[in-house]
Amino acid sequence: MELSDEALLAGVAAGDADAMAAFVRRHQARVFGLALSVVGVRAVAEEVAQEAFVRVWRHAGGFDARRSAASTWLLTITRNVAIDVLRVRRDLATDPVAMAQWLIAPGNDGDRVDDSLGVTDALRELPPEQAVAVLLSVHFGLTAREIGEHQGVPLGTAKTRIRTGLLRLRALLEVHRD
Repeated sequence: MELSDEALLAGVAAGDADAMAAFVRRHQARVFGLALSVVGVRAVAEEVAQEAFVRVWRHAGGFDARRSAASTWLLTITRNVAIDVLRVRRDLATDPVAMAQWLIAPGNDGDRVDDSLGVTDALRELPPEQAVAVLLSVHFGLTAREIGEHQGVPLGTAKTRIRTGLLRLRALLEVHRD
């Protein structure tokens, strides 16, 4: 019988290395895929994934199944680590608007994993200004104010583009809240 994610996290919180190994095996592909889709560099994505699992090990006792599913909690940690890495590297990166436009351009699929290709395809169905706003927010960690400045639109317009784009993405990807 396979243990649930919540049971594995309870074991991790108690210091069970076998529970952690099982949790990592179960989620490593999704964590790496998300990290790769955010940072775009395989070596950096591997570091992000490793750090995400280290944080799970350290903070498993803080997981609350009433607030989210274990996989959601894990992917949120992964996204946060990836954004932290991007923020540190922001000075070295290209212009985020140019990068966002490149990411949604047809034919730029490179090494992406299946999950990220589905997200990329869904982003390409959005109007470009919404897709760029969503990418700048989710992928690059920019605030609505920063997005408005990059896109040359008022703060309210930037917020609307982000919210509308995320809602449309949710519908396109058929993501439902539990």
